[in-house]
Amino acid sequence: MFKEFKKFALKGNVMDMAIGVIIGGAFGAIVTSLVNDVFMPLIGLIFKTTTLNEKYILLKASEGFKEGMTASEATEVGANILTYGKLIGVIINFILIAVILFFVVKGINKLKEIGKKEEEPAKPARKCPYCKSEIADDATRCPHCTSELPLIPEA
Repeated sequence: MFKEFKKFALKGNVMDMAIGVIIGGAFGAIVTSLVNDVFMPLIGLIFKTTTLNEKYILLKASEGFKEGMTASEATEVGANILTYGKLIGVIINFILIAVILFFVVKGINKLKEIGKKEEEPAKPARKCPYCKSEIADDATRCPHCTSELPLIPEA
């Protein structure tokens, strides 16, 4: 049983997947930091707040509610609020991560193309002059209509 597990665990695909998961986790931390530490403060300037999580709409005030309270403070005193800031933050976070990943994948694909050489265009298939079916270049008879064919000289 140990031999079977060893054979499975050391297969190329399993190791590649494990490395991909580890690198993906590290890359995710980088992207999350970029979004939270660079982009979200800039977006906070637009909404005039340090964190979008505290944005809310007051539906019904309670006795202890005071203007300017944070969402968590308003909830603690029993005010009925609609918190929309966290949703906006998550949506912006998703969009920014998707855009960043798009550019990363685009860059990786461009790097993959650098080393490739252009493929030669395939020459057109040889056709039987009688039945117009495709035939092999070195055929002496058509496999479809059995007509004798002239050999094409090698180029």
